[in-house]
Amino acid sequence: MLLRKIPFFLLLSLCTLLGQQAAVAQKGVKKDLFKGKAPKIKYVKPDTTVLIKHEELQDNSDKKKAGFSPVRKLSIVSEDTSSLNLGEQSIVEMSEEVQMNDSVWVKIAGYYAIWDTHNINPYRKDGRTLKETVPIKLVDPEKNHHYKMPLVKTPVTSDFGFRGYRWHYGTDLDLDTGDSVKAAFDGVVRISKWDGGGYGNYLVVRHVNGLETLYGHLSKALVKPGQLVKAGQLLGKGGSTGRSSGPHLHYEVRYEGNPIDPEEIYNFPDYLLKGNNFEVTSALFNYYNKTKRSSSQPSKARRTVYHKVRSGEVLGSIARKYGVPISQITRLNRISTRTTLKVGRSLRIK
Repeated sequence: MLLRKIPFFLLLSLCTLLGQQAAVAQKGVKKDLFKGKAPKIKYVKPDTTVLIKHEELQDNSDKKKAGFSPVRKLSIVSEDTSSLNLGEQSIVEMSEEVQMNDSVWVKIAGYYAIWDTHNINPYRKDGRTLKETVPIKLVDPEKNHHYKMPLVKTPVTSDFGFRGYRWHYGTDLDLDTGDSVKAAFDGVVRISKWDGGGYGNYLVVRHVNGLETLYGHLSKALVKPGQLVKAGQLLGKGGSTGRSSGPHLHYEVRYEGNPIDPEEIYNFPDYLLKGNNFEVTSALFNYYNKTKRSSSQPSKARRTVYHKVRSGEVLGSIARKYGVPISQITRLNRISTRTTLKVGRSLRIK
């Protein structure tokens, strides 16, 4: 009865309003359905097994065919062993193998135990204490180990021996600046350094036969420590760097750090080795006794170094060459930094 009394337009408005509320209520229900927690997504770790296997099975045939190259990059230890206690000196053993030729593989640890890229003699062994003869196979054709002379020509300008107040531990060979200096035997470059007051630019190569050779006064070194070299391979260019009165190669042969007179091994005038084999004995190092006696005697001798000015040289380049300050040259020669240097003038360096 009540509905009949309500005007039609009001009844229509009421129905519309109720319909809107119902729609809003229904919409709210749908919205609530999405308020639940998002489903968990399980993380699956990528499978790298295939990738790892692929890396392990890579074909290295091209590297093997290259010959004389390491199986993998050498991890050369650059440690200054001179500061270690003699009784506790650590021995560095390299487990890498290198291919010297198509058929011969050499284990690096097989021919050196101490690897030092800073010191010429890290071994600290006195050659006079050798109790047995050590055979050295300088040349081994069966293993494709040969030798080459360090220069194209080998005229000797200074021998191994005592020089006034110091010992000369090598043989000086004449050359022109820029001449090629080559490796004497197969081996690995151990040192490439600069010594302004002595060797200048110099290299030390550790050889597979157990010896080491040193090449001093180079104008330029072309190899780096850890680099494998074959006999006759170019090491650098000759020069007159460091304590040098003119272009020459200071050439040393050492066994466990002990210098050996190169002319015990080489016949330089005839441009050859004296033999394919060599024996290292304690007698080779008896010169140490002479050195000790000579150094114990008082001496008033002094060494004066002069340099003859060449075209294009200035005070700065001359000072760097000998490892001395410019002020020392100007003081000794009573000149100033503005003095024009004439070609051929003799300057006192030390």
